[in-house]
Amino acid sequence: MIEQRRILATPIPGPRSQDLLERKQAAVAAGVGVGLPVHVTDGAGGILRDADGNQLIDLGSGIAVTSVGNGNARVVEAVTEQVRRFTHTCFMVTPYEPYVGVCERLNALTPGDHEKRSALFSSGAEAVENAVKVARHVTGRQAVVVFEHAYHGRTNLTMAMTAKNLPYKHRFGPFAPEVHRVPMAYPYRWPGGPQRCAEEALEVVTDRIHTLVGEENTAAVVIEPIQGEGGFVVPPPGFLPDLAQWCREHGILLVADEVQTGFCRTGDWFASDHEGVVPDLVTTAKGIAGGMPLAAVTGRADVMDAVHAGGLGGTYGGNPVACAAALAAIGSMEEDDLAGRAREIGAVLGDRLTAFAARFPQVGDVRGRGAMMAMELVADPDTKQPDAALAAAVSRGCHERGVVTLTCGTYGNVFRFLPPLSIGDDLLHEAMDVLEESFAAALAGGPGAGGS
Repeated sequence: MIEQRRILATPIPGPRSQDLLERKQAAVAAGVGVGLPVHVTDGAGGILRDADGNQLIDLGSGIAVTSVGNGNARVVEAVTEQVRRFTHTCFMVTPYEPYVGVCERLNALTPGDHEKRSALFSSGAEAVENAVKVARHVTGRQAVVVFEHAYHGRTNLTMAMTAKNLPYKHRFGPFAPEVHRVPMAYPYRWPGGPQRCAEEALEVVTDRIHTLVGEENTAAVVIEPIQGEGGFVVPPPGFLPDLAQWCREHGILLVADEVQTGFCRTGDWFASDHEGVVPDLVTTAKGIAGGMPLAAVTGRADVMDAVHAGGLGGTYGGNPVACAAALAAIGSMEEDDLAGRAREIGAVLGDRLTAFAARFPQVGDVRGRGAMMAMELVADPDTKQPDAALAAAVSRGCHERGVVTLTCGTYGNVFRFLPPLSIGDDLLHEAMDVLEESFAAALAGGPGAGGS
């Protein structure tokens, strides 16, 4: 077990990491970028250890993947045992119990008490794409509605569904057709402010669908209950339940993309649970399997069973080792009450970030839920002009001081915090202290400001 403390043995990145970076540049395609060029050798709890012996506080969890913590004992034991037994058969050739077990757990845990079915895949994008396939098949309609600031993946269809050009879509088109984008209920940036967003957003969205697409042509509305890459945008209370009701009235399937928000991240098993929203289809990945590649579509039994045999699947989908990891990770979430821990983390981060906002006017907005928190940085709090340069400088400063941080947002000006749910409060507070120091240094523009 790695001692849960930050250690700066060398400057970040250290010499061994720099040597490995040279190897990476010589061997790995340039299009595969890295945010922090340290090469990790070990991880546990809230700490990552690099090749130079530095120990960094992890506020990213591999983008919400290692929610139960790297090296989770239950996951390690389950994976080891499954590898001893067999590593692969392809479920569509000869099935196995772990796949069925994961589907049973998903059917029980996802929102709603109706009868459900699940299918397993390997990535979040693959899950989203299959949810669209199911929706189009069962409704006989083609149009898919998505939102501004959305992120759904890197396949051709999910790039079309994703809003942000760089780095995801630039010069990769043409993209899949029949994807239509509508405004997101984004309280901080809604014209007229948060209250008008709460009052107007649903009407704006549904009117746009009616006018530009047509309800009778719409197979699915796909939404992240809290947007991820788009900036951790939390819609106002009531928007999601009302959207779900509108979809039901028009025979449109509501697809909740819970790839980043699922599995206790927001303080509930799924972010949809917060307001009792019951989607027709739910896509999951990331935190499902403790770091192993696994994804799923779970939905109403009548919808999922409408697809012909062989219409869903994939060679690696529901790999038995990944399934074993998922069953162990879900067990850890239950036994360790990681949903409750996420709420505790959210309280710590919320208090610290609110204090940040009071001290630094460049913090335009603090938002999120549970262990999925963010602050949006602006050059001017009155105009709300995004300040991506400040976000990048603060993030570099955190990296140099041994804290793994992530930025996001359509404008690149949002700090997102996704710590493992196994992290201790002491590490959270230390990381926030480092963030404050890096913030002040970046504003001052002096040494340690995170310059290149």
